[in-house]
Amino acid sequence: MRRKTIYFPHNLFLFAVLMLILILAIFWLFIGAVGTAFAKVGFNSTTVALILIATFIGSHINIPLLKLRTITPIIKEEFVSFFGMVYRIPQVEYGETTTIVAINVGGALIPTIVSSYLLWKLPSAIMYAVVAVAVVAIITHVVARPVKGVGIATPAFIPPLVAAISAFLLQSDAPQVIAYVAGVLGTLIGADLSNLHLIPKLGAPVASIGGAGTFDGVFLSGIIAVLLA
Repeated sequence: MRRKTIYFPHNLFLFAVLMLILILAIFWLFIGAVGTAFAKVGFNSTTVALILIATFIGSHINIPLLKLRTITPIIKEEFVSFFGMVYRIPQVEYGETTTIVAINVGGALIPTIVSSYLLWKLPSAIMYAVVAVAVVAIITHVVARPVKGVGIATPAFIPPLVAAISAFLLQSDAPQVIAYVAGVLGTLIGADLSNLHLIPKLGAPVASIGGAGTFDGVFLSGIIAVLLA
C-alpha cells in the first residue's frame, strides 16, 4: 500500500503571518467602511475615531435596566428499579427564573445617541425619519424570531436594506441620515423592544439589548443602511 504525502511548501510561521495580515486587512477594510458611513452623515475623522473607540469600549459594558421573572417548567429525571428493571420517569417541576434586561453601551446606547444628535442637527429630517423608523420596525418585528437560550434573532441584511429603500423612496434632502436613523432605531424597536415580553421565556439569565458582540445588529444596521443609501 502506497502512502500519500501531503506537501506543504511553507512553514507554519509563514502561514500564521499571512493569516494575521489577512485578518488585519479585513479589519482595516471594515473600519474604513464604518468611517465612510459616518462621514456620509456629516462627521469628521476625529469624531468618527471617538465614536469607534467608544463603541469598542462600550461593547463590554451592559447597564442593567430591569428584572423579568417567569415560571418555567423544569424536567427532572427519576429512576425506579422494579424486579431488576430500571425505569426512567420524567418529573416536571415549576420554578421561577429571573432574566436581567440590560442595554449595551456600544451596541445600542451610542448608536441611539448618534441618531438623536443627527435628528437634532437636522430637524427637517425628523418627520421622514419617523416614517422610515416605523417601516423598518414593523418589517423587522415580522421577520425576528426568538431563539431559546440566545435571544431575538433577525436576518442581518433585512433591516438595513429596508432602511435604505425607505430613505430612497421618501426623497428627503438627507437620505444617509434617514437611512442611519431608521436602521438603528427601527432595528432596536422592531427586534428588541417589541419582543421584551418574550425574553423571560427564552431561558437566558441576561438579555442585553445591542449586546451581541462588539458590532451588534443595531449598530451594523445603521452602517450598512448608510452605505446602501
